[in-house]
Amino acid sequence: MKKNCDLLIHNAQVITCAENGQPYGLLENGVVACAGGKIIAVEAAGSSDDFTAAQCIDAKGQVLTPALIDCHTHLVFAGSRAGEFAQRLAGVSYEEIARSGGGILSTVKATRKASMDALVSSACERLAHLKSQGVMTVEIKSGYGLDFDNEIKMLQAAKRAAEKMQMTVQTTLLAAHAVPTEYQDDRAAYLKMICQELIPYVAKEQLADAVDAFCEGIGFSPEETRLVFDAAARWGLPVKLHADQLSDLGGAGMVAEYGGLSADHVEYTSIDSIKKMATSDTVATLLPYAFYALSETQLPPIAAFRKHGVGMAIATDCNPGTAPTTNLLQCLHMACTQFGLTVEEAILAVTINAAKALGLDHNKGSIEVGKDAELVLWNTTEVADLVYWQGQRQAQHYP
Repeated sequence: MKKNCDLLIHNAQVITCAENGQPYGLLENGVVACAGGKIIAVEAAGSSDDFTAAQCIDAKGQVLTPALIDCHTHLVFAGSRAGEFAQRLAGVSYEEIARSGGGILSTVKATRKASMDALVSSACERLAHLKSQGVMTVEIKSGYGLDFDNEIKMLQAAKRAAEKMQMTVQTTLLAAHAVPTEYQDDRAAYLKMICQELIPYVAKEQLADAVDAFCEGIGFSPEETRLVFDAAARWGLPVKLHADQLSDLGGAGMVAEYGGLSADHVEYTSIDSIKKMATSDTVATLLPYAFYALSETQLPPIAAFRKHGVGMAIATDCNPGTAPTTNLLQCLHMACTQFGLTVEEAILAVTINAAKALGLDHNKGSIEVGKDAELVLWNTTEVADLVYWQGQRQAQHYP
């Protein structure tokens, strides 16, 4: 008896991103059937004659992947920091710019002034480009409001943009991104506001899916970060961290101690922290565009992540200062050429490992029965093209 489905894709190179003993979880000449928004069948060398489908697609040997995931962005913001780019070209460091009132705080001024409609509109433009590259799930952080009302405004803007673009957006509260000007002489008061007012509110109103912090010499100390993480834990919110980007403060190990979803940047992460990440299944999120834009030289410890079995994700880090990009496919290329990832590692880094970095791997990130039917058919028969070829790359979303 034939099985009924809404969508059937056959004769595809199915990159399942699931463990089946083959690179990428590859199924040659595969068949994928979907119904009711879920994947109901995944078969190797299957026959389309086994199904009755409302929509039937002959992939003609092209590559089929899960929809991609950008698991670290700051794409809700206002204003421009192109001038800082010119400063860095002239030899001024990122730290010097930040300490002189530029960097994050300059974006805070513009974002506070922006209306909700303006923030949503610009975010939708950025999401549209990501979507054109096969992305259907995006993490969006706050962190450019740095007060109660504007942090909430950013999280609400992210959710509205998700609705308009019909994409999945995971929101992350990043109030511990920098200390705003009005709290420069009282950091403790700002942290108290985050822990006692913001985190409880966003948890109750379900405005954030996770809590993040910038643990760095120009950000927040490990002790301050622990205060934020303790508050998140009290309110049942998972944590992640901007960790070890400019120095090793043990941030990646600390977020692992809290059972955190991911440690992001991780250029200076130590072996001790990596072992803790492996134990807690915390993902290492690599941000190669920020590494490139800041002309960094300290490479993340890729070999150690491999040795200890730490999953690696790749994200754009889309932000107005250090990663002005919505080009996730270029970030795959850069992770391979700059950091030495393999093509397979890069593909898994924006599918199943990115899903794990957001706590969504039960529904997204691989082509498996029971998961969300979010598929992308690429106009190539070579999976390496997704990493190798830069420029136009047609991504056809299904359904």
